[in-house]
Parts: sequence; structure tokens; C-alpha cells
Amino acid sequence: MALMLLAPRCESLHLDRLTHIGEGCHLVHSYWTYIHAEKIGKNFTCLHNVTIGNYYGLPTIGDNVSIFTGAIVTGKINIGNNVKIGAGAVVSKSIPDNCTVIGNPAFIVKKDGEKVHIAL
Repeated sequence: MALMLLAPRCESLHLDRLTHIGEGCHLVHSYWTYIHAEKIGKNFTCLHNVTIGNYYGLPTIGDNVSIFTGAIVTGKINIGNNVKIGAGAVVSKSIPDNCTVIGNPAFIVKKDGEKVHIAL
């Protein structure tokens, strides 16, 4: 509830059933954003038109995670620490630490600083 007080008034930002959110949360242009997660770690950045969570389960999101415009993170999955989820990505499987993912369905394009192409 405290996060609702800190976020700009926006009728289209929905924060639902968050049991824990770490310090340093930054919701950038949070219009049409739905955040429904089990836990969100510290230094979380989320842009607009993002959907996190659904009826199939709530994701757990690690520290230093950035989710870009239009991405969907769905299901009871784990998003590791230091992860970037690209614009428009659809993530329905867990992502390990230190990765960048893009695409629909999402795939890993960078892991531990190295360019890769790994299906989730």
C-alpha cells in the first residue's frame, strides 16, 4: 500500500497481492501496467504496458531486474538477479541470473556478459 502512495496517481496502474517489494522500485510511465507478483527484489525498474503475473501463478522477481515496455511475465516462475527483459518479450519460463531476454516466446540473448542464443 505504501508503494501506491509513492507512485503517481494513475488509474491504470494495478498493484495486486505484492507480499514484498524491495527498496529502489522505479515505475517509469506506469500506464496500463499490472503487477501481481509473489516477491520483487530491490532496484526493480518497470516501464509502461507491462503485465506481471496471472491466474496460473505469481512470479518471483530477483534484485536489479528491468522489465521494458509491453513485456509479459506470467506463471509461477523465478526471474533471477541482474535480468533485463526486453520490450514486448513474453516470459513464461524461469530466467537464470545475469541474463537478457527478448522475443515471443522469450529466449536468452546475453548471459554473464556473453552473447548467446538460448531457448528458455
